[in-house]
Amino acid sequence: MKILVVGNGGREHAIVWKIAQSKYVDKIYCAKGNAGIWEIAERVDISPDNIEDLKDFALKEGIDFTIVGPESPLVKGIGDVFGSAGLRLFGPSRKGAMLEGSKAFAKEFMKKYGVPTAKYKVFDNPEDALSYIRSTDGNIVVKADGLAAGKGVSVCNSVKEAEESIKRIMIEKVFGESGNKVVIEEKLEGEEASYIVMVDGERYIPLPTSQDHKRLLDGDKGPNTGGMGAYSPTPVIDEETEKRIKEEIVERTLRGLTKEGIYYRGFLYVGLMITREGPKVLEYNVRLGDPEAQPILMRLKGDFLEVLLNFYEGKDVNVEVDDRWAVDVVIASKGYPGPYEKGKVIEGLEDLKEEKDIVVFHAGTDIKEGKVVTAGGRVLNVCGLGNTFGEAREKVYNAISKISFEGMHYRKDIGARIFRKIS
Repeated sequence: MKILVVGNGGREHAIVWKIAQSKYVDKIYCAKGNAGIWEIAERVDISPDNIEDLKDFALKEGIDFTIVGPESPLVKGIGDVFGSAGLRLFGPSRKGAMLEGSKAFAKEFMKKYGVPTAKYKVFDNPEDALSYIRSTDGNIVVKADGLAAGKGVSVCNSVKEAEESIKRIMIEKVFGESGNKVVIEEKLEGEEASYIVMVDGERYIPLPTSQDHKRLLDGDKGPNTGGMGAYSPTPVIDEETEKRIKEEIVERTLRGLTKEGIYYRGFLYVGLMITREGPKVLEYNVRLGDPEAQPILMRLKGDFLEVLLNFYEGKDVNVEVDDRWAVDVVIASKGYPGPYEKGKVIEGLEDLKEEKDIVVFHAGTDIKEGKVVTAGGRVLNVCGLGNTFGEAREKVYNAISKISFEGMHYRKDIGARIFRKIS
């Protein structure tokens, strides 16, 4: 089979790495990919957002199955375009992708179908938003309505912080049209977790649980990012909590989509806060999380492409999971999530290629003059397996010590809080 993977980051490298192990694969293409992906898949110089050119490429090359990594092409309708051309693609339609494409839409959807979430208000006028903020104590969350690469959420501790967020999002337009509206929510207290399922209508198969670390700095400080590390499984989701997530969140969501006339096929990511009252939804994503995909795919046993194909075709599937822990730490460029430099030579990668239970997934990398160089804010993901959580963490941080490039930054406490609780 010929497989096309759409996207450039660490999640896409993990997808390519996993499906490359399949007995069904003859050739993998990736648009556009990165330096790590190009070692195992053929580079396609088409932007992930250039949907028409991707469709033409898939038709010309006889692509049998397409997997979309990032949210942007899904929100722009790649699922509809490929479907109309008779091409098989694992990802939702444009209407289904609105669960991530508009936070206001998602909140109204949750309210309508009884999905537990934070109380909220939606504003399309900055003065109205500022007026509302001044009536609160400032302990709120401000979210840009549209896509913002994981950087459009501000968890505020004061009125001043919240006001600054509104100015950046709605007046300075740092996220462009994504900031035409904002959602202002109550701040939920608890532990965050990620719950990802494969969906086909109202059928769904859960993937292993995980937990992301959004903040840039140790101790969960600094600005929100696309994610600085993750691990799987997470003890935050015990058996009873998972039962509630399925019944109160996943199944209500899928029934709601059916009632809205939306046939959803693809990955559905539910970002959760596990509160004293139970699990509540922070956000929906319509694809695998990044960096959650990396430890999740490290733990999946068997032929993942076979699972996807059978699930797509309506067959019963069984997802086998490695009992070991997986930990992923993101290495970023200096300046991320703001402006950052590119073109820094990365040293030490070759030394890790034969390291047992360690995989370095590339995110923002390129090849210049035969050398791997930085090309993005999040540059690498170092992911490892261990029989215990501590063993997995130790392997990952030992591997990171062998990597170097100018200005590299990473958190040194990924999973530390949970590690202390379960040790």
